[in-house]
Amino acid sequence: MKISDLPAWIIIERCARDFLKWCLDPEKTAKQIVGIVKSLARQKSNILVTRTDKNTYNKVRRANAKAKFNEAARAITIINDSQMYGDGIVYVVCAGTSDIPVAEEAAVTARMLGNTVETAFDVGVAGIHRLLNIRESLTKARVVVVAAGMEGALASVVGGLISVPVIAVPTSIGYGSSFGGLASLLAMLNSCSSNVVVVNIDNGFGAGYVAGLINRKRTESH
Repeated sequence: MKISDLPAWIIIERCARDFLKWCLDPEKTAKQIVGIVKSLARQKSNILVTRTDKNTYNKVRRANAKAKFNEAARAITIINDSQMYGDGIVYVVCAGTSDIPVAEEAAVTARMLGNTVETAFDVGVAGIHRLLNIRESLTKARVVVVAAGMEGALASVVGGLISVPVIAVPTSIGYGSSFGGLASLLAMLNSCSSNVVVVNIDNGFGAGYVAGLINRKRTESH
């Protein structure tokens, strides 16, 4: 069975348990996405569609005037709740320009959960002075997301500079022996920085969602 054959109610039921209503686009038709968005919109929460394209966005926009397209993150966003639920700053950094789509996916996800998000891109270890230039800003964050491909060293370096949780996102960027992100995944899993945890390859959404939950106000019962 293809993912596109699964009924939309499965996605809607899962989203009912989440702070943010979301769905992953690949293998779903634009018609299915529009139907899912219409159903989720009844719950009055923010809606996020990831790994999508401009064609799907145009069709969603006709169904929901609040829809916006984040080209860098390849995401459709619909804001129904603009309240801020975060208690601090979620900082998202990435090693190289090619890692930006994954980092942007993390950033937009955290923002959709009601968090203040700051970003710094192209601060990889090959030009470590760029990372050191933002060190003071990183220390003010409550949680940091690090997206990096190649050898994935950036996560360990950031973890060694700060004392807050670091969510590492290995990306599929790299040459042959990077094995589509496996090299950076294994490097991050073996980090000796004790504040580093790792999500799956290219999973910017997962990193942004967990970062948003970590940063969520403890007294918030929403």
